Amino acid sequence: MKNSRAFSILAFTFFASAALTRGAEAPTITISKSDRLAVAIGALSGADGAAAAKILQNDLAMSGYFSLVPAASAGFVIGGTSGGGSLAGTVTDHAGKTVLSQTFSGTPRGKVHAFADEIIATLTGSKGIANTKVAFVSNRTGHKEIYTADADGSGVHQLTNDANISVGPRLSPDGRTLVYTGYKSGYADVYEIELASGARNRIIKFPGTNTGASYSADGHQLAVIMSKDGNPELYTTGAGGGGARRLTRTTGVESTPTWSPDGAEIIYSSDDRGTPQLYRIPASGGTGRALSTGHGYNTEPNWSPDGKKIAFTVRDGGSFSIATLDLAGSGARVVATGEGPAWGADSRHLIYAEGGSLILLDTQTGQKTTVVSGFGQISEPTWSR
Repeated sequence: MKNSRAFSILAFTFFASAALTRGAEAPTITISKSDRLAVAIGALSGADGAAAAKILQNDLAMSGYFSLVPAASAGFVIGGTSGGGSLAGTVTDHAGKTVLSQTFSGTPRGKVHAFADEIIATLTGSKGIANTKVAFVSNRTGHKEIYTADADGSGVHQLTNDANISVGPRLSPDGRTLVYTGYKSGYADVYEIELASGARNRIIKFPGTNTGASYSADGHQLAVIMSKDGNPELYTTGAGGGGARRLTRTTGVESTPTWSPDGAEIIYSSDDRGTPQLYRIPASGGTGRALSTGHGYNTEPNWSPDGKKIAFTVRDGGSFSIATLDLAGSGARVVATGEGPAWGADSRHLIYAEGGSLILLDTQTGQKTTVVSGFGQISEPTWSR
């Protein structure tokens, strides 16, 4: 069932509240009246059924696709059994027909997130964001270190302990690895960490600065800024850091590259013409073409998974804002105050940093949710897909 089959219901406000970190459940969100699918979460039986239901209702509310209503008013009713490492979930329509029946395994939260994303895919045809990971930089320890969390802000974990400078994290699309710029050797080198094991390798260590590494959508390549030939320029490499190929030749400084979903192009920021502007270049090589954004300072672009738009940071006066640009030509618009936007898998939600918080923005409704706070100054978020 596609989005066009969603229907309007009476105004309904749902508050799902829980703490964010250190044994907490989830953030507080507010859903206002809109065109959404009306769903009810019935009884989830089993040893951890009640806890699973709370996580599930938060996941579905955060998605923006649903209004949670009593069963009598619902177009779909969700049920199941959750215990141990598995969750057997079902969705039935108003006529009692089963439209989804599937068993999910994993951690107590992971299996519920997977169920939520399957509900979204089944009922809307869209990709969910519940079972994804985010990472960000925080100075909570007095040093810039990298942290990871679930997309709802739960399970915050300090990934690096370099007691130095760790910046520029980028998660692989599948969320299994992360690249970042670290100064552990005394120089700016690119490291890759396997999230499950914590194994780390220094994969790009050319003389000079190595920074801004970003995975291609298939995870097989990196775009990275290196100064090994003198000026900081844009290069591509293999996922392991080998086979460096130079793409730009400018007198400016290139930064923050992002790949198109098909891997054919890269958008990056460069101050070759004075202030940072955005450029689009073929990943196979060529000349960078400037993008018209209507802003004089543009950096940190992030390409949406559907390929239709980018989000980026702009500075007007002394403040930073998040803007989006429709690549088909409808122009840029400012959507929030903050820095470092990253698209979710649904090409609908953005995460970004604002002050000491990590914010989730629904770009369709304007709904904002604080998903992580209390971790010092947060910056440079990244999101798996």
